Formats: sequence, structure tokens, C-alpha cells
Amino acid sequence: MRRVGLGMLILGLPLAADPRVDFARGVLEEARGNEGMSWFESALEADPDAEPLVRRVADRRFVEGDLEGAATLYREFAERHPDEVGPQVAYADYLRQAAPNDDLAARLATEVLERALLLSPGSLAINRRLFRLYEQRGMREQSLAMFDQVSEADGVEAALASAEMARTLFPADDPEARVKLDGIFGRAMRRNAANPQLARAASEYFRKSGRMAQAVEMLELHAEAAPASLELRVRLGVLLLAAERMDEGEHVLKEVLKIDPRQALAHQALAKLYRRKEKADEARPHAAELLKIRGGDADEFVTLAEEFLEAGQVREARLLLEKGLYDHPDEAGIAVQLAIATRRDPETRAGAARFFREAESLSGVDGPATEPEFLREFAECLLEDGAVRPAEDRLRAAIKAYPAEARLEMAAAMRRLAEIWLSENRNEAAAKSLQKRADALEK
Repeated sequence: MRRVGLGMLILGLPLAADPRVDFARGVLEEARGNEGMSWFESALEADPDAEPLVRRVADRRFVEGDLEGAATLYREFAERHPDEVGPQVAYADYLRQAAPNDDLAARLATEVLERALLLSPGSLAINRRLFRLYEQRGMREQSLAMFDQVSEADGVEAALASAEMARTLFPADDPEARVKLDGIFGRAMRRNAANPQLARAASEYFRKSGRMAQAVEMLELHAEAAPASLELRVRLGVLLLAAERMDEGEHVLKEVLKIDPRQALAHQALAKLYRRKEKADEARPHAAELLKIRGGDADEFVTLAEEFLEAGQVREARLLLEKGLYDHPDEAGIAVQLAIATRRDPETRAGAARFFREAESLSGVDGPATEPEFLREFAECLLEDGAVRPAEDRLRAAIKAYPAEARLEMAAAMRRLAEIWLSENRNEAAAKSLQKRADALEK
């Protein structure tokens, strides 16, 4: 029995079937986790020419294994609309999806698309589909003819389609194909240099064929035509560096970062450039920004923060480690370094004790909070807060934790512990013994 619209009676008369209502009910039932296909079937019966309904019902039949039923829906839909491109393309797409390796299905799809192309000459969507079918069926003559036809067309899409076809048709080093593609991209860029998709494709084409100067030129044309296209301006900077035009590449990347400091690739390229030039002070800020934008593993945060600390840039180390701990809240290694950086930074030194305790708790008995550097820093923090005995405990642990080769560091920890005892007039003999041991280590 056919559904009748809302399924209600008004004045005792049934409403006429409304496919829109049935479609909406089907969507609602599926959203509720129920079966909605019967509603879609009812809607399609009332409106068999609604393409969204045809696709939905046919796709369900395909999923359920009823390939013939789905094909019938698409075929009859296309037959009812012989002068419309959409139904023809939908039928051809189904044939290719349902039987991608079937010769008969490929032949039928080809015939359908060739008829569709007569309805819409120059349609790149149809051309692309036909090209793939010609290649699948070994119809090289037709493939070449289509390439020639598309390559003579104007516009961005035609240039991109031509390049796509050429990659299939010709070897990468084919000289005739190269001349043809050079002309295609050259013409397209002269007319559409502001198009980012075209500019990227043209630049990549020249780069992959080993012509870096032309690859750079394509992006320079684009940057001039579309100065707000920051992503490709970054790409231009990277290519300039790859072409050994270092000063130009550096300038381009810096200019982009003035506009948008969150361009991760620009930071990455500059960090790499400055590392190569052994300019660590200039590389570190860009490496830090890259980590803040893209994230990274815990070791990357810790390693870079240690570089900042060694360079005396404690604030930069602290800010980086704060981001690292936000990304990796369970990483004791980051928490340990953050505590050290927090204490060394004058802006945050007063509240450092909390960070040491949190790092020690997160680390556990065998974690990085048992490292001597952390223990000595924690001891100083505790002394500043008047917690002398806990500070002594950390200094003793630090002395034990130092490896034998860290003679000077161990000696310094011994002297510090001796100073505490002597300043409080206790453990005098033990303090003098520690000083003698420190003297011996320093020789």
C-alpha cells in the first residue's frame, strides 16, 4: 500500500503522496537508527525523476548486493532523460563502480559517456571519465585524440586535465610531451597566474622535470598576481632555498611570517637554513614556533628547551615547555625541565616550588626527577622557601646520582651541602669531610 504523505486525514480525505515528506521521514528514521529505506522507496515511486532519490535507493541496492536492481534504476533514469547530461554520467559512474574490471560494463559506460559528450561538448568532467575508460580498454588512439583536444582548450581546468592525461600517456622524459606541456602551463599561467591550484601544479611540473628556475618563476608569477596567497609564497621561499638563492628565499619567508606568524612550513625552512649556516641563535626561535604550531614528541620539546637553557634564554625555554606539557600532560621529562626553567626565569621564580613538586610526583621513584640537576635545582628552591631539611635530602640524593665522571658537579653539590651545615653550626665534622672530598674531586 502506498504511503500517503503525512499519513494523516484531513476532513476525512487522504493527502496525496508527497515525496518530499517521505524523503524527510526516511532521513529522520535513519538518524534515529531505524530503517528508512521504505520511505525512500515510497518517495521514489511518487517522483521517479528525482536524482537524489535514484542515487540513494540505487546505492542501497548496490550495498545489499542487488547490482542488477541498482543498474536498472540508473539505466531507466538515463533513458527517461536522454537529453540531460547528469543522468547519463550517473549511469556511467555506476557501471564503472559496480564492475570496474568488466569489459561489457566498460563498453556500456563508454557509449553512455560518448553520448553525454555530444550533449555537452568540451565538458572536462566527461572528458576525464572517457579518457580513463579509453585507457582501460586500450583505445590509445582515442586517448591521444582526447589529450590533443583538451590541451587546446583554455582555462585552468583544461591545463590541469591535460597534465593529468600526459602523465598517463607519455614517459616523464618524452621530449615532445615536454614541449607540449611547457606550452600548456605557460599559456595557462599567463592568463590565470592568480589561481593557486594551477600555480602549484605548474611549479611542481617544472620542479619534477629538473628545471628549478622555471619552477620558481611559476610561483613568482603567482605571488605577484596573488600576494595574499601565503601558502604558495612560503613554497616559493622553499624553492628559492633549494635553488641555492638563499638570501631571496630567506627574505620571502620572513616577509610571509610578518603577515602570518603561524606559517609552520616557513618556520621549518628558516630553522633548517640557520642550522645549516650554524646560526643556532636564529634557528631556535623558528624551531620553537614550529613545535608550538605543529606539536611534536616529548623529546623534541625537551631537547630544544635544553638548548634555550644552555643559551641562557630561560623565558623561551619555559614558554616552550609549557606548550609541551599541555600537549603531553603525563610526560615527566617535560615537567622536570619546566620546573627548572620556571625557577631560573625571574618572572616565575616565586612560584617554582609547585612545579618541582608536581614534576617529582609525576616522575615517580625511578623517573627523571631523580636526575642530579633537577635535585640540585629543587634543593635551592626549597632553601629559598626555608625548607632546609628537605633541601639536604635532595642534595644528598644528587651527590649519589652523579656519575663518576661528573667530578666537578659532584664536588659543587658537596660544597653546597657543607655550606648549609656550617651556616647552621651543625655537622661540622661531616661538613669538613665533604669539603675535603670536594677538593680531591676538583684536582
